[in-house]
Amino acid sequence: MSLFKARDWWSAVLGEKEEFDQGCLCVADVDNSCSGEDKIVVGSYMGYLRIFSPHPVKVGDGAQAEDLLLEVHLRDPILQVEVGRFVSGTELLHLAVLHARKLCVYSVSGTLGSVEHGNQYQVKLMYEHHLQRIACNMTYGSFGGVKGRDLICIQSMDGMLMLFEQESYAFGRFLPGFLLPGPLTYSSRTDSFITVSSCRQVESYKYQVLAFATDADKREDTEQQKLGAGKRLVVDWTLNIGEQALDICVVSFSQSASSVLVLGERNFFCLKDNGQIRFMKKLGFSPSCFLPYCAVSEGAVSTLIGNHSNMLHIYQDVTLKWATQLPHVPVAVKVGCLQGLKGVIVTLSDNGHLQCSYLGTDPSLFQAPKVDSREINYEELDVEMKELQKIIRDVNTSPGPLAEKEGFLSIFASVSSTLDSVSQAASHAVGAEAVPSVTVQVMMQSRLALQKTKLSIYVESPLAATCDRFIFDSLEPEILKTISLSVFLKGNYLPSELEGTAMASYSMPTDLNPDGILRIVQCKFRLPLKLICLPHQPSKTASHKLTIDTNKPPISLLSLFPGFANQSDDDQANVLGFRFITGSQVTVLASKTSQRYRIQSERFEDLWLITKELTLRLQEHFEKQGTKDFTCSFSGCIPLQEYFDVIDQHFELRLNGEKVEELLSERAIQFRAIERRLLTRFKDKTPAPLQHLDTLLDGTYKQVIALADAAEENHSNLLQSFTRLKSATHLVIMLIGLWQKLSSDQTAILEAAFLPLQRDSQELGWEETVDAAVAHLLKTCLSKSSKEQALNLSSQLTIPKDTSRLKKHITLLCDRLAKGGRLCLSTDAAAQQTIVMPGHTRWSLRSPLPPESCFTSARCRRWWQTDPVRSQRKFKSSLKVVVLPSQS
Repeated sequence: MSLFKARDWWSAVLGEKEEFDQGCLCVADVDNSCSGEDKIVVGSYMGYLRIFSPHPVKVGDGAQAEDLLLEVHLRDPILQVEVGRFVSGTELLHLAVLHARKLCVYSVSGTLGSVEHGNQYQVKLMYEHHLQRIACNMTYGSFGGVKGRDLICIQSMDGMLMLFEQESYAFGRFLPGFLLPGPLTYSSRTDSFITVSSCRQVESYKYQVLAFATDADKREDTEQQKLGAGKRLVVDWTLNIGEQALDICVVSFSQSASSVLVLGERNFFCLKDNGQIRFMKKLGFSPSCFLPYCAVSEGAVSTLIGNHSNMLHIYQDVTLKWATQLPHVPVAVKVGCLQGLKGVIVTLSDNGHLQCSYLGTDPSLFQAPKVDSREINYEELDVEMKELQKIIRDVNTSPGPLAEKEGFLSIFASVSSTLDSVSQAASHAVGAEAVPSVTVQVMMQSRLALQKTKLSIYVESPLAATCDRFIFDSLEPEILKTISLSVFLKGNYLPSELEGTAMASYSMPTDLNPDGILRIVQCKFRLPLKLICLPHQPSKTASHKLTIDTNKPPISLLSLFPGFANQSDDDQANVLGFRFITGSQVTVLASKTSQRYRIQSERFEDLWLITKELTLRLQEHFEKQGTKDFTCSFSGCIPLQEYFDVIDQHFELRLNGEKVEELLSERAIQFRAIERRLLTRFKDKTPAPLQHLDTLLDGTYKQVIALADAAEENHSNLLQSFTRLKSATHLVIMLIGLWQKLSSDQTAILEAAFLPLQRDSQELGWEETVDAAVAHLLKTCLSKSSKEQALNLSSQLTIPKDTSRLKKHITLLCDRLAKGGRLCLSTDAAAQQTIVMPGHTRWSLRSPLPPESCFTSARCRRWWQTDPVRSQRKFKSSLKVVVLPSQS
């Protein structure tokens, strides 16, 4: 327990689900008792007024029944409570309660009870004022130097100060340049009202200026009457503090000096009467309330400041004198004299935690138990440690009860074999075609009852689902839950994948975590090609062609793609035409004499979906026949130039997006500058010509709108280009895998390097990310020497000037793979990479020196002949010859 924790003297919790704020707490002798002891007055936004007089039997006791003197429901929300001399003809204290639409002044009195019944308290309404405007806060004091009574000033939400001379309404004045209400207080020394405006300025208004200014009730808000008779309301002084104020207060040290204290969001200000800064304290926390009180030393300011970290700091000027911890975040703090104990700190939280505490260092009565002083038996500890390690090892290796719970929720999806008879797609058409849709059913089954299970459906853009988010309050055990949805094409371009994912998340409570551990179960489903494609007449010519080799005789395309050809046409057994609903066409040809298939199209990226579908259907066909050695291969050149064209198109759109955003930023700055100059002209008392500023403003506005439309259009084009780039990247990765017969792990490394982003953005784009990933592969697993492995990559990814470096790295990666390099994540394997030399001999960088006949360069042969001994000694330990079988 902290030595500097606030010592709880008395505490109580007020109501249930009630809200309190800064003005809801007041500490004063509200019932004018003979002893002069203070009472705690609390009002809530629920309309409850409570008065407490704490009588703890011992320190730290909670509230007893007799501590609550009075509780009354006033129906209307209570914004602020104050105690002062508000009734004419008497100097007794009365209670003022501010509601949103009225001000009520009550008299609190107590009657001595008989025998054991105790005293009885009641409130009596003395008078009330109905307000024409919604009130925000109020302050009171001896306005104008009156003696023996207090007047009340209420600030409305629209910036009107309403002054009441006790039972009568005096006048109302509007604050100039008002936008939002701020804290309000009264300085009796200067006879002025001080507030903080929405311009973050401390403003002071003299009471006499308010009294002689134009009457707010009789003035209409028109320009003609603003220039009419009556004095204007002029501010006495202002000070810009640069932040919004939470509270403001005036404190007097003596008859000759007083200070204005302002609590900001980050700083604490102390001002003189004329608005000059006496001192300022930068706070290292977020304050919630403050209260100045009389200091011990003459001329110093002592202040209590509460913050949102449950701390209460006590400052003397700018010096921190004490810090104590509270059990709640205080929104209001007061100091009073309760039961003869002076200086009791009363704090109130926003949820009704009321506490009376005092500062001190009373030690806690808790005493730590004595530590067992027997000697440690290290042999027993070693045996126990081995047993615990064995238990941990068994839990990590065996399935255990936690692994058995992984199967609590099962999820699987099925896609309808036919398209929907009535399309569920959006109303608009894609490419002047009716967009089809297909039904997907997702089924979930749980072994136990689960709460708050969420199901998400994800498909590649521009595919969309009729509903992709489902929330189930409860899942009954062993009951199959089926969800149906439709998937359709939403944009006028093709997706990069025809696969979707259904993902369910749920929480399973454990012994260590009763709230539950989040678990995720997912399954993938494959959408039909008919969703985006229609049969079409085959095309004989095309700009882009690919040839896929197989080790099995060709299969009839009619059997591979049922539903895409006319069964009566025998010529379509070897050729098929596809037309995407976006407009592009693809043709597939099967060779009659060789084991090859050709895919051709006018656009390079459109080859991807048909090529992938062809290879998948070929594998499924031979798997059904029981053939296990079926393979596909690619023997042609990797179409890097076509791939680079797609990259350049995407990169050009990124550069255009940057230029448009820069121009839009410049025009926006110009637009705001013109607005400021126009506002200055309009506010000027002596009208001056606009000098075509309005024409310039209109032209700039049109440019801003045009640039915004251009930025939006470029963003849409960039999304489409990125999807086409992903399709082309998938195709290139597939061709490299078939070309070099890469394993699934190596293909996964390529996909991670070339497809690192799900979405492209100006801050992090595809080009710089892929360039860094490919460069990392070239300097690790595909490096030719240890010198390349020592190269360091830049840690900051920025958009490049062009794509030449990226193209060079991709070309170099294909070249390294063609020379025998293999993709791996192990650094040891990367160090053993070899280089293919002429003569079907593969040389390692750690091999012995090759014979002279193997050098094709005349310079290398001369170097070998001039000093063979030195050369042999230098490279004997690092080079080794590996002879590969010769290829026919």
